[in-house]
Amino acid sequence: MFGLDTTFTILLLICLLSAAAFEFINGFHDTANAVATVIYTHSLKPTTAVVWSGLWNFIGVNVGGIAVAMGIVNLLPMEMIIDQNLLHNIAMIAALIATAIIWNLATWYLGIPCSSSHTLLGAIFGVGLAFMLLPGSHAVALNWQKVMDVGLSLLISPVFGFGFAMLLMFILRKVVTNKIIFKEPPAKKAPPTWIRGILILTCTSVSYAHGSNDGQKGVGLIMLILIGFAPTFFALDRSKKAEDLLLETRKIEWTISKIDTTYLNLANRKNYHTIIQDLEMIKAELTGVSSFDKLDKSVNFKIRKAILSVAKKSEGVVKNLAESSRSRIKPAVLAVMTSNLKKFKSNTEYSPRWVILLVSLSLGFGTMIGWKRIVVTIGEKIGKTHLTYAQGASAEIVAASTITVSTMLGLPVSTTHVLSSGIAGSMVAGGGRQNLRMGTIKNIMIAWLITLPVTVVMSGLLFYILRMIFK
Repeated sequence: MFGLDTTFTILLLICLLSAAAFEFINGFHDTANAVATVIYTHSLKPTTAVVWSGLWNFIGVNVGGIAVAMGIVNLLPMEMIIDQNLLHNIAMIAALIATAIIWNLATWYLGIPCSSSHTLLGAIFGVGLAFMLLPGSHAVALNWQKVMDVGLSLLISPVFGFGFAMLLMFILRKVVTNKIIFKEPPAKKAPPTWIRGILILTCTSVSYAHGSNDGQKGVGLIMLILIGFAPTFFALDRSKKAEDLLLETRKIEWTISKIDTTYLNLANRKNYHTIIQDLEMIKAELTGVSSFDKLDKSVNFKIRKAILSVAKKSEGVVKNLAESSRSRIKPAVLAVMTSNLKKFKSNTEYSPRWVILLVSLSLGFGTMIGWKRIVVTIGEKIGKTHLTYAQGASAEIVAASTITVSTMLGLPVSTTHVLSSGIAGSMVAGGGRQNLRMGTIKNIMIAWLITLPVTVVMSGLLFYILRMIFK
C-alpha cells in the first residue's frame, strides 16, 4: 500500500483508524454543544436531535473546505515531517493521536466540556517543541506566526461567545414583545412552532459549523499521517499533472520578474532572491518530467518545501508593494500575482476525497453516541435556572457565527468553549453573575487553562520516549 512493506502498511492503517477514532470521540464529546438547547427546551427528542446534528456535522465536513486542515498541517516544521526515518514519523504520529484521545476521553468521562481543538493543537505543539530540543534540530522551529494566530483564536473566541451572547440577550429583551421566550420551558412540552423552528435552525447551524471547523482538524491530522508515511504519494497533489505545476511555476516567475526591487525593503529583497532560487529549483526538477511518479521521495518534499517557501515569502513581497507609496505596480497586477500564488500553493494544500469522507463519517457517527454526559453539564450545571428559549438561541447564534467566521479565516476554534461561554453569557444577562453555578464554571475554566500545557507536556514526553526507542 503506497509503496510500503507489510509491517508499515499495518502501522499506517492503525494510525488512520486511530485518527478516525479521535474524530469519532470528538463527535460525541462535542455533540452537546449543538443539541443541548433543543433537548432542554423540548424542541426535539434526544435521539432525533443527535441524529440530526450528526447529519449536519457530516455535511459540514464535506463542504466546509480545507483551510483549517492546512493550517494544522503547516504548524509543524517541514523538517520534522520529512524525516527520512519512517519510525521517527511514527513516533510523532503516535504521540499526537495518543495524547488527543486520552485527554478527550478523560474530560468526557468527567463530564467537563473540554476543547478537542485545544487538545489536538496542544499535542502538535508538544511534539514540535520536543523535536526542536533534539540534538541537531536547534535551527528548526515551529511556524510561530501560525501558532500565534491559532493561540489568539482559541483565547479570544470564548470571550466573544460570552460577550455577544449577553449583548444579544439584552437586545432581545428590548425588541421582542412576546416574553414567552424568556420563560422556563414547560416540562415535556414542545415550544410554539415559531420558537421551535428558530431553535432547530440554530442547532443545525452549530452542527454544520462544528463539522466545517472541527472536522477539518481530523483532515489535517490524517494528512500529517499520510505525508509522514508516504511522502511520494501525498507531499504534492497527485491529481494534478507535473506539467501543470511547471507551467504555474513559470507564470509566478514571469510575474515576479516584473517587480522593481528598489521599492522593496531589505527583508523583502532577500525574500525576492530566495523566491527566484526556489522557482529555478522547481523548474529544474520538473522539466521533462511527465508524472510525479517519476520523482524521488526527497524531491517531492523538496518541491513541497519550495512551494510553501515561495508562497509565504511572496505574501511579504506583495504586501510590501501594496503599502509602498513609491511603487508604481498596478493593483490589478498584484491581484493577478495573488491569484497565481493561491493556485500555485494548492499543489500542497489539498486532501484526497476519501480522507474527507472518512472524517465526516467518523464525526457524524460519533455525534450520535455518548452525548448525555456533557449535555447535562451544559443544560443544567452552567446556570442555576433552567435554560430558556432565548438563552439557547442566543448562545447558538453566537457560536455558529463565531465558528463560521473562524473557518473562513482558516483558524481552528473551540466549539465547546464558544458555546459554553455563550450559555454563561446568556445566563448572566438573565439574572446576573449570581445566576451562574460557579463550581461548574470553575471546572470548565480549569480545563480551558490546563488542556494546552498538559497536552503539550504529554505529547512532548511521549514523542521523546518513542524517538529514543525508535532510534
